[in-house]
Amino acid sequence: MGSRIAAHLANAGIDCLLLDLPSEGSSPKERNAVGARALKALGKSRPPAYFTSRAAKHLRVGNFEDDLERLADADWIIEAIIEKYEPKRSLLEKIDKIRKPGTLISTNTSGLPVGKLAEGLSEDFRKHWLGTHFFNPPRYMRLLEIIPGPDTAPEVLDFVEDFADQRLGKAVVYAKDRPNFIANRIFLFSVMQTLRTMMEQGLTVEEVDALTGPLIGRPRMATFRLADFTGIDICVHVAGNLYELVPEDERRDVYQPPEFLTRMVAEGIVGDKGGRGFYKKDRKAPGGRLVLDLDSLQYRERIEPDFARLRDVKKIPEVGARIEALISEDDRAGKFGWKILSELFLYAAARVPEVCDDIVSVDETMKAGFNWKRGIFEIWNDLGVEKTTERMKADGLTLPPLVEKVLASEKKSFYGFDGDQRTYFDLTAEAQQPVEEKEGVLRLDAVKRTRKPARTNPGASVWDLGDGVALLEFHSKANSLDQNVFDQMAGAMQETAKSYDALVIGNQGEHFSVGANIQMVLGLSLEKKWKELEAAIARVQGLICSLRTFEKPVVGAVFGRTLGGGCEVALRCDHVQAAAETYMGLVEVGVGLIPGGGGCTELIRRAVAGLDARDNLTPSMIEIYDRIGTAKVSNSAAEAREWRLLRRSDDVTANSDRLIAEAKAAALGLVAAGYEPPEETEILVGGKGMKASFDLRVWMMRQAHWASDYDMVVAGKLGNVLAGGELSEPGFVSEAYLLGLEREAFLSLCGEEKTLQRIEHTLKTGKPLRN
Repeated sequence: MGSRIAAHLANAGIDCLLLDLPSEGSSPKERNAVGARALKALGKSRPPAYFTSRAAKHLRVGNFEDDLERLADADWIIEAIIEKYEPKRSLLEKIDKIRKPGTLISTNTSGLPVGKLAEGLSEDFRKHWLGTHFFNPPRYMRLLEIIPGPDTAPEVLDFVEDFADQRLGKAVVYAKDRPNFIANRIFLFSVMQTLRTMMEQGLTVEEVDALTGPLIGRPRMATFRLADFTGIDICVHVAGNLYELVPEDERRDVYQPPEFLTRMVAEGIVGDKGGRGFYKKDRKAPGGRLVLDLDSLQYRERIEPDFARLRDVKKIPEVGARIEALISEDDRAGKFGWKILSELFLYAAARVPEVCDDIVSVDETMKAGFNWKRGIFEIWNDLGVEKTTERMKADGLTLPPLVEKVLASEKKSFYGFDGDQRTYFDLTAEAQQPVEEKEGVLRLDAVKRTRKPARTNPGASVWDLGDGVALLEFHSKANSLDQNVFDQMAGAMQETAKSYDALVIGNQGEHFSVGANIQMVLGLSLEKKWKELEAAIARVQGLICSLRTFEKPVVGAVFGRTLGGGCEVALRCDHVQAAAETYMGLVEVGVGLIPGGGGCTELIRRAVAGLDARDNLTPSMIEIYDRIGTAKVSNSAAEAREWRLLRRSDDVTANSDRLIAEAKAAALGLVAAGYEPPEETEILVGGKGMKASFDLRVWMMRQAHWASDYDMVVAGKLGNVLAGGELSEPGFVSEAYLLGLEREAFLSLCGEEKTLQRIEHTLKTGKPLRN
């Protein structure tokens, strides 16, 4: 965990010294072997720990015996050793004698008492001491629990919060110094209560996972796949410790592991790290996994859960409405859902103010720490506080003081609105108080509460962000680019030209855009409506490319998956504000096509910028050819910049909560600078010689069985576009010429049977077909 925290600090450009246990030997290389292995593992970790391999240059290794004195040069020391009090305390005593005054010092403990660890140490140490509980993997899990010590200076807390927010991209929550803080205390209750309910009601592993994943707004790992990933032995260990540490907890009994769980650990069934857990990989099994029978602890084939209503419930778009539909019926699924949620609601309510001061912190913890779509009190509010508490009382459940006070309040709800201001029930005030938003954060739901869209349809909407900036928001399924989206793209430019100074393209969904909706392409191709298809492709290409020549500045606020047509939209924006976690790529070859929305043309422009016909274009163009031809997707915004998908002038936002606000600021900056559209210039291409290089490359891949015969057909079309067609030698061509080559190649591939097979397969399975 310590090495992964260091890797994420390195992603932020921070130089780090990683100290670990010493090894036997006399040379530094021998003595630092443990740290060196950790560093090597970071480079191979999946998912990747680094934004790019270059981040590793910020890391150095040492060991506790030979290099502890080097901590005197550190500005922040993060302790992340074994989760036991005595070793941590011993190390902190040594650090207190070495660190320079003013150096921050924090522990990454997931539940040990932060204040007790620093008792009796120097005043300056205690003033700069706090808990910083990162979640694993630190790069991807946004939550950071900050646990102040009794003597921590307020300015220290302010600095760490701001640094974690703006440099590390963290959602920061303050927790009290109670066992397991907020996240692990409440989440572990949820897990253990789910196991208990499963046994009481006789559900299977598959049934529980079907009911505790995306259906109720939680990740696909649900309960048991997550337990396998985390480590079943760790769950048992933490639950046992927590049982001992909270004797006053009214639901302490829940933390006692069920008998089957202790048997599993005793037999080495501990999850992914042991090769078997609640699931075990088996290529011959349906779905590639076997499932553990909890009575016999033997593996069997997966049995599809037989919940008749779930198919219809899953179609409900809003999480709260889905849950309401689930728990409203008196069937097995409904009874289970109500039991685990009602118990969790009451337990979380009883922990305020024990583990934190407010319900907002609990909800942010569950969303940022465990990727839940809605927080506990948000879901409860969705279901109706009065309605659900009446049902709880009928079940004989006791309401905690927080809930009683909410019911006695004017609005009888956990959350509400005062105009455009979101409010929450504050236990201290016993009334609704404003939910404070950090400066520099702009949430679209707040915009939508007070304004109507300038234009809207099922695929996209145009909103007024204020200060003369319009927003084009995608909200189609997976934010795919369909006819509705393109209609609104045209409308957004019309609205901006008439009434605004700049346009931002962005949203706050799961991804910026997964690309064009290829269902239309498939339909027109199967019906052989070539003229309609040609006109549609020309329109789409023209709209995307017109972003670059539009009279007012256009800024793309990209994040998550920014693929295919979504990537092409970003490529044509005047400026891109990218979230650090942005995965960009032109991936059309996966369905037997090539980019047809100007992506090829724009990447050629970027690859040859500053070169002339006498220069060697091959290295730069081979990079472009390989990345498009193998549908590579960047691991981060930093890598997208290395690949020219982002320009050096584009910016990266560490915290995605700030993305829209920073994109708006960038747009206003372009306006203030006196924006003018870029002049159109001709583009250098390599001609037949370059095409020959591309053909040789794919031929070699075919000989090595890395490409199929049809891959060679698609690659040939791509190579012809990137080389500039049949030019006899390198030279300059117009953008319109290259765009024509793109359209021609795209259309010709739409007429190929194997391309249509690839599209159909992807639409049905979500996976590429190699035919």
